[in-house]
Amino acid sequence: MGLSTTHLIIFLVIIVVIFGTKKLRNIGSDLGGAVKGFKDGMRDGGDKPAEAAPPAQQVAASAPVAKDTIDVQATNKH
Repeated sequence: MGLSTTHLIIFLVIIVVIFGTKKLRNIGSDLGGAVKGFKDGMRDGGDKPAEAAPPAQQVAASAPVAKDTIDVQATNKH
């Protein structure tokens, strides 16, 4: 039940008739450009780890904490 060579040729002829050679050529070049851009992006992403933004640092509280303050984390009870 697979596709034979004859079926593939007929399928390609129908595609060319429907879309035309110019549109298929544009689709091919667009797809090729997208693949090239993706590969360049993957390669560039691995070469520049030092240029990434530094991780955010915690900032110490500027106001002094009173001795009677209790530090807790509030959660919702379901």
